[in-house]
Amino acid sequence: MARLMKLVVVLLLCGIFFGAPAFAQDKVNINTASVEQLTTLPGIGPAIAAKIVEHREGHAFANVEQVLDVKGIGQAKYNAIKDLITVGEPAAKKQ
Repeated sequence: MARLMKLVVVLLLCGIFFGAPAFAQDKVNINTASVEQLTTLPGIGPAIAAKIVEHREGHAFANVEQVLDVKGIGQAKYNAIKDLITVGEPAAKKQ
């Protein structure tokens, strides 16, 4: 019985460590995401997602920290989403 439990624990740990990257989601681009895509972020409902879209229509986000300028997103909510969002690739420099 103890041997079976060890096997179960090992299999579970393998699943966690090797299976997690398969479930990792791509970052959500706050400059291009739809309201529906933004609501996949923790703590972001349709109302705040709409505010993000409205905010970026006036001026695109240059960095993820600027999402703090959106009414309804405070430091705690930002901390929950900061690793899940992006503003996209920086523009290439002209030569």
